Amino acid sequence: MNGSAIRIADLLFRWPRQPRPCLDIPAFEIAAGERVFLHGPSGSGKSSLLGLLGGVAQPERGAIELFCTDITRLSARVRDQFRADHIGFIFQQFNLLPWLSALDNVLLPCTFSATRRQRADDVRAEAMRLLTHLDLAPDLWPQPAAELSVGQQQRVAAARALIGRPELLIADEPTSALDAPRQQAFVDLLLRESGAAGAALLFVSHDDRLAAHFDRTVALADINRIDGAASA
Repeated sequence: MNGSAIRIADLLFRWPRQPRPCLDIPAFEIAAGERVFLHGPSGSGKSSLLGLLGGVAQPERGAIELFCTDITRLSARVRDQFRADHIGFIFQQFNLLPWLSALDNVLLPCTFSATRRQRADDVRAEAMRLLTHLDLAPDLWPQPAAELSVGQQQRVAAARALIGRPELLIADEPTSALDAPRQQAFVDLLLRESGAAGAALLFVSHDDRLAAHFDRTVALADINRIDGAASA
């Protein structure tokens, strides 16, 4: 896919009952297929930005275009479906359903999105392929997510984000619980899989040691006109 994955223009956002905005971004763009490392300290507004990109929060003003669709103009229901169809999220705490098996957690996005289900074709085979590529042993696939180690849960979360080839992957501090060698190994796996899918990747972290293998590194402070945002 050519063009932009993300295009932000004249964005202003403040949390309810907060007198001061935490984000004021005149312009920011990520090309389709580009892998971008976005960094900033805790409290700088990274999580606020991800909430806006996911359509969970709405800006006070400005446009947020994902693949030429301004999601600020969509209803809440349509935004939710757009997110399910086009974005794969890897959350800091992974957000797996603890009672579901590793395999069933990976299959969830295709339950909510016919678009991703059609792209995956044989969704069960695709889930197993991703788990294999992410080095999760087959004997762990039937186990409840709650019984997996942190590193194993991380790989399940990555497979869940990748299934159905969403055009945009967003990773929010996904390596914060891992030691340095495992951090780098996971980043390498994520870059390889996102590249194979042709997906744009926005990888968000406060640890800029992970930035070396991305196409571009962006400091949130360089695009946000608010000095020292009040909320993450």
